[in-house]
This record gives sequence, C-alpha cells and structure tokens, in this order.
Amino acid sequence: MANHHQFRKKHKNMNESSRLFFLFLLLLLQLSNVSSQSWDGVVITQADFQGLQAFKQGLVDPFNYLQSWNGTGLDACSGAWTGIKCVLGEVIAIQLPWKGLGGHITEKVGQLTALRKLSLHDNSIGGQIPQSLGFLRDLRGINLFNNRFSGSIPASIGNCVLLQTLDLSNNLLTGSIPSFSNNTKLYRINLSYNNLSGEIPVGLTSLPPLTFLFLNNNNLSGSIPDSWGEANKSYHLNTLYLDHNSLSGSVPASISNLHSLEQLSLNNNGLNGTIPMEVGNLSKLQTLDLSKNFITGDIPATIGNISSLFQLDLSGNNLTGEIPLSFDNLANLTSLNVSYNNLSGPVSPLLSRKFNSSSFAGNIQLCGYSASAPCPLAPSPSVIPSPSTPSEPATRKLNTKELILTIVGISLLFLLLLFCALISFSFKRKSSSDKKGTDSVKKSTAVAGTTAKGGKAGSTTGSDVTSSGDTGGKLVHFDGQLAFTADDLLCATAEIMGKSTYGTVYKATLEDGSQVAVKRLREKITKSQKEFETEVNALGKIRHPNLLALRAYYVGPKGEKLLVFDYLPKGSLAAFLHARAPDTPVDWPTRMKIAIGVARGLLHLHSQASMVHGNLTSANILLDDKSTIKISDYGLSRLMSAAANSNMIATAGALGYRAPELSKLKKANPKTDVYSLGVVILELLTGKSPSDTTNGLDLPQWVASVVEEEWTNEVFDLELMKDAAAGSATGDELVNALKLALHCVDPSPAARPDMQQILKQLEEIKPEVVESSEGPSSTGEPGDADDAGGGE
Repeated sequence: MANHHQFRKKHKNMNESSRLFFLFLLLLLQLSNVSSQSWDGVVITQADFQGLQAFKQGLVDPFNYLQSWNGTGLDACSGAWTGIKCVLGEVIAIQLPWKGLGGHITEKVGQLTALRKLSLHDNSIGGQIPQSLGFLRDLRGINLFNNRFSGSIPASIGNCVLLQTLDLSNNLLTGSIPSFSNNTKLYRINLSYNNLSGEIPVGLTSLPPLTFLFLNNNNLSGSIPDSWGEANKSYHLNTLYLDHNSLSGSVPASISNLHSLEQLSLNNNGLNGTIPMEVGNLSKLQTLDLSKNFITGDIPATIGNISSLFQLDLSGNNLTGEIPLSFDNLANLTSLNVSYNNLSGPVSPLLSRKFNSSSFAGNIQLCGYSASAPCPLAPSPSVIPSPSTPSEPATRKLNTKELILTIVGISLLFLLLLFCALISFSFKRKSSSDKKGTDSVKKSTAVAGTTAKGGKAGSTTGSDVTSSGDTGGKLVHFDGQLAFTADDLLCATAEIMGKSTYGTVYKATLEDGSQVAVKRLREKITKSQKEFETEVNALGKIRHPNLLALRAYYVGPKGEKLLVFDYLPKGSLAAFLHARAPDTPVDWPTRMKIAIGVARGLLHLHSQASMVHGNLTSANILLDDKSTIKISDYGLSRLMSAAANSNMIATAGALGYRAPELSKLKKANPKTDVYSLGVVILELLTGKSPSDTTNGLDLPQWVASVVEEEWTNEVFDLELMKDAAAGSATGDELVNALKLALHCVDPSPAARPDMQQILKQLEEIKPEVVESSEGPSSTGEPGDADDAGGGE
C-alpha cells in the first residue's frame, strides 16, 4: 500500500549557485546544533557510543547528515554529533527529522538506556519498529510519523511507563493495536493512516491523561468500546478521530462522560443503531461528524443544547423524523449537513436562511429549505353543519347597536393617538431647544469633529456616565487608569492615523497631555443604538494580557460612535517586521514570544469570551516596549451590520489572511481564526508579507511548494538562519514551528488544530520564552488605522 500523504518528493537538479546557497543554510543549521547545547563535559559511555554506531549503520544517509558521527566518540555529547543530546555521558535524545534518511532502526537502540526522545519523523525509514524500545523505561516521546515502517506495533512499548507522546501515523503498519493500559502518562496517540486491523483496545478508554487519540484511516473493525471514562472522574480527551475504518455497532452512550471532548469524528464506518441522547451532555463539543454510516432513528433534540457546536455532519445515514427545532439554538453553528437521510417535515426558517439547499438535499419528505422544495399549504378548515341545526352563513352583517359601538371605539382610539403625538412633538421641541449650539464643527482639533462643553467626569466599571452640559451624548468608562469627560474627548487634539472599512483611527492628546487611541465608527454601517450598546458593553468586559482592552465608548446626540483604547506607540507587528531599519533585527525568541502571545489571546477569545476574532492580521497585532503583544479589533463585527461585515471579509481576502472557506461561509469561526494565525506564524518565519504573492502563489501556497521540493530551509528569514548559527534557534525549533503553521493553514477546516493544541505545541517548541511571554505589557500604540485597536 502506498504511503499516505507523503510530504516530500525527490530532489530535482539544482544549478551550482543554488546548491552552494543550500549547503550554506545546512551548515548554519548544523552550527546551531553545536552552539545551542551546553556540554556538561562528560564523555559518552561506551555502551551508548556502540549503540549510536549501530544505529548509524542501520540507516541510509544520502545527504551525509550523519557525517559528524565519526571518530572515537569523545565529542559525541558536545553537540558536534547532529541530532544527539546527552546528560552525564548518556544519550537522552535522537532528533533527526526531515533528513531524507532510509534504511531501518537497529534493535541495538535498546542500548541507549537513558533515551527520552526518539524523533525521526518525515524520513523514508522502513523495516519494523524495534522491540527493544520496550527496554527504554525513560522514553517520553516516539515520533516516527511520515516514514515507511511496516509490521506490527511492538507490544513492548507498553513497558515505557513514562511515555507521553506516540506518533506512528502515515506508515505501513499492520496488525492490532496494543493495549497501552500500562502507559498511564500518555496524552497523545496518533496511529492514523496505516493498515491496522482488529478492535479498539478497551484500555485506551480509561487513560485519564489521554488528550488526543487519532486512529482514523485504518482497517479497524468491531464496535466502539462502551467504557469511555467514568461519570464521576475527570478525563481530558479533547479529540477523538475514529473515522474511515470498518467499525460497526452503535455510538456508545458512555462517550458523554468525556466532558472535555471538542472533536468527535466517526464518519465513514459501518455504525448502526441510534444516536444516543446523552451526546447532548458534551457541552464543549465543536465538531460532530457521524456521516456515511447506517445510523437510524430520530435526531436527538439534545444536540441543540451543545452551544459550542460549529460543525455538525449527519449526512449519508438512515435517520428519520424531523430536524429538531432545538437546532435553532445553535448560534455558533457554521456548517450543517443532514443530506441523504429519510428526514421529513419542514426545515425551520432560521436554518433554511443560514444554510444552503445542499445541507438538506436527498431527503424526499423534507421541505421548506429552498424554493424548489416548498412545504404544502395547510387546507382551510371546513365547517360541517350539525344535522340537528340549520347551517349558518359564513358571514353576517352587524346590527345597528354593534355598528355604533364599533364607530365609537375607533373614534376614541384615534383621539388617543392624536393626544400622544402632540405630547411627543412638544417634548422633541424642548429637547431640540436644550441642545441648540451643540453641533458646531471644529475639525482641526476635535476627534469626532464636534466641540462641546460642560461634560462631567466619571469612571465606573461598565456603567453609563452621561455628560450633562452641552454635549447631549453618553460616555461610558470601563476599568482603567484614564478618566476624562466627554468634552475632554471631543475637544482633544487629534491626529489621523489611518482609515479602515469600519472607520477612522486617531491618536488623541487630551488636555492633561495623556494620549489615547480613538476609533470613530462610520455611523451608516453600525447597528442600532440599543444593539450597539448591548454588544459594546460586552466587549468592554473582556480582559486578558494579550488583548487590547476597550477603555470607554461614546455615543453622540447625532449617532456618532467612538471607541477608546490604550495608545501603543511601538506600533503593529506588520510595521515591526516589514518597516524596520536593516540594523534592527527581530530574533527568534522574540518571534516565538509574539506567536505564543497571539495564541493565548485567541484562546481566551474562543474559550472564555465565546467569540471569534474574524479578521486577525499582523496589522492588528500590537506591541508594547517589551514586544508583548495585544490583539486589537476583536469583536468589532458584532457592532456592525451584516453588509459591512461582508465587505470586511472581502478586504481580508485581499490581505492574504482569509481562510478559503470564508468566501462561501461569509461568517468567521474558530477554525478561520486558526488559519489566520497560521499565516501570521508563516509571516514570522519567512519575514514575508502575506499580501505579496510569489509567482502567483499566496504565502501558504508558496511555503508548501518550497517544502514539497525539499528546499525547506529556503523559506526561513535569513535573520533566523543567523540566529541558528548564533545558537538562539535550532533547526528542530524552526522546522517544528513551520510544520505547525502549515497544519494551521490546511485547506480543510476539520484538519486544522484548535487553539489549545496550537498553544501547547508553541510552548513545547520554545519553552524558555513561555514565562517571559506572560509578563504585563506597558502602555503604547500603533502606526495605522488597524494598529490603534481600531483596525478592521
């Protein structure tokens, strides 16, 4: 069977200058391995030296990456041997991914008794996985994915009681899956895209630390175990992929015990029975895919209780009954597919407007989801006269008394309405007189283009502070150090910093010399005042170290709307990366700190604020003096009309950050934010702006094309290659960050990781910057409309 998703192709012929440049980059990476590891001065043990020599002999090394593994071995632990790390003369890590290695792994790897990490992914290594790995009791991570390993998974791996990560995906493995019941530290298992058979071991259902389980795209059979967790215990399973197998039986009700589950994919199996009502207890579930099975019965109404659900696919089954009305409660649902079942009855107006007809096709008795499938009109009720009484006519004329009473009633109603109108007119005239003179324009100094006097100061947490004097508007403060009146704000000296689809951003200097960033929203595209105030008060409560806080807002007497933020003078990530002087490099730790900060901010939006950003770009990622980032512009779409948000999605597409599915969905979700974050990480790695295409390819396409041709090092910014030579970056760190970014920009939304996974992987790539990226940021500001917390 051909290997699935092979990521690299054979080298193509290169001209001499390109070849020299390529070798130079490789040399820098090798130098980074030497300088990035401090040596404790202990010479490698004889057993480990012999084990490494045997390990090298078993491999085929066409590009001579292991040429440093020579001599007596005195320097093996000094960092001179590519991919080797030691402690007290014992090898603790072998890390040789993306090296084009072939051959096999010798059983003598078992001599490396202190080995903690074996990372050989993305090579062409074949043969069987050594049984001797079971001798390595300190082993924490086995990453052998994207190779050509065959045979069965050694049961001896169950002896590695400290094992945390096991990734053998995209190989040619056969046989059954071991129990892993002794591997009580395992939090990630990925065995997808192999030829594994047999049943799913029951032992996998009772590992509390297990967070990610990928068994998809194999030949597994039997039923899904009905022993997932225990109702009164905490289990961390977040992602469960069992799709594209030959599983039978029903969906087990015990899955409802996995309260942390966010992704459940069981599609393309032979499952039957009904969908358990208990699935509605999975309150954190974001994706539920049961498509292409043989499931019967009604769709449980309890699914409508899963408010976090974004994608629901029940297509290609034998489901009957109506679509539950509770589905109207799924406000976050962006993808729904119930096509090709035996459903009947009307589709609710809300669902029919939100999703196109393909979501409901193939259900002959389903109606109301398109003009071509109208619901039949209900027949008019007919009156059957009683045999004992004569039939009365359908209508009758009013008698004189009834007619007089009707006319009197209408007259009284008319007089009441006239009286109300007179009172309203009198009130408006008085209000207009009171506010006379408030509309004088002073464009040279006023942020909102208006001059006003007499506003009263005040600062409360989320409560209205209405100016009295002449302004006639309303100023609402949230928490923060700044205290100013409506007059202070409106009469501030303002400098236009830029314009965007949503409005204009100013740097406003108040009378006391303090500065704020103010975004004046375009009145015609905002929601009505009542809706606006509801949404903006919710935004004002969001607080996180990596999110730019909304400090106040103002609603004027003529509908003008201002948002007030902290002023960050250092500017945006876009300016930081692309508009700096040649002698001001951005080093690798700083770039990783930025990536981690963005991931933390987005995770808070997704998990705590139940909100998506919808338009993340490097222009609305701001930095303070310590390069701590603050994301701006989150939640602005909630303040705008639907038409304005559609225009924004089109604009974002031109900038290169928009997920491909947005052109069809027209509504952002967490997976589209993940795509945008992936583009930002690629921007940090390459130093290229996503708006600049290369040979007609956008940034993700260009990076993928370069990596596919095995010129991976060409994608990295030259400054990062210098960091590799200086020791502040390693080849593994750069490549792992690149792989994560490419995972984030996968064209398929379902294949992208969630924000929790992304943050965890970023922190594992560069753990030393994790603490520094949590520090508080100082006050400062941007360089254009988007930079001031008022971008698009």
